[in-house]
Amino acid sequence: MKLTLNGRGGKVGRVLAPGLEAAGHELVELEAADAMVDFTAPEVVEANVAAALERGVPCVIGTTSFDQARVDALARDRGLACFHAPNFALGAVLMMRFAREAAAHMPRAAIVEMHNEAKKDAPSGTAKATAELVGGDPEIYSVRLPGLVAHQEVLFGGDGQLLTIRHDTFSREAFVPGVVLALERLGALPPGLTVGLDALL
Repeated sequence: MKLTLNGRGGKVGRVLAPGLEAAGHELVELEAADAMVDFTAPEVVEANVAAALERGVPCVIGTTSFDQARVDALARDRGLACFHAPNFALGAVLMMRFAREAAAHMPRAAIVEMHNEAKKDAPSGTAKATAELVGGDPEIYSVRLPGLVAHQEVLFGGDGQLLTIRHDTFSREAFVPGVVLALERLGALPPGLTVGLDALL
C-alpha cells in the first residue's frame, strides 16, 4: 500500500517509517497515497485528516486529544473510513480488555499512567479510554518524567486485596504491529471514525 506518514520525524514516526516499509508499504506524498497515517500533534491532526479526506484518502490516526466527533462527521461526509487508537501496542489493548473484565467484579479502581515528559496531553488517551471501559469515574494519575516511554497500571482495590493490571512499552517498535493491523483492516471499516484496536481483534 502507498502511504503518507505524517510525523515521520517524531519519536514514533522515526520507528514507524522503517517498520511500515519492512511490512511492504511504500511511503509517498499525499497526492499518491492509498492511506494516510498520522502521528503528529493535537493542534494539527484534524487539518491533516481533513486534507487527506478531501483527496479521498482514508486515515489511521495515532495522535490523541482531537475532536473525534468532528473527524467522524468529516469521514462520514466523504464516505471514507478513519481509524484511531489511543494506543497501538497490542499488549495495551489486552490490558484494557482485562481491566474491563476485572471492573465487573472489583469496581473500585484507579489508573496511573506514565509517559515521557515530552508528551503534551495528560491524562493520556489510553488512560481516558481505560476509564471509560472500567466505568465508575476512576481517578487518573499522570506522571511525566524523562526515561519513560508509555506505561499504565490499573489498580483494583477490595477488602484485604489489590489487583494490578499493568502494561509497559519500553520501545516505540511496540506500536508498529498495531498500525500494520489497522492498515490491513482499513478497507473493510465503515465510513466514519472507528476507535480502538479492540474493534479489530
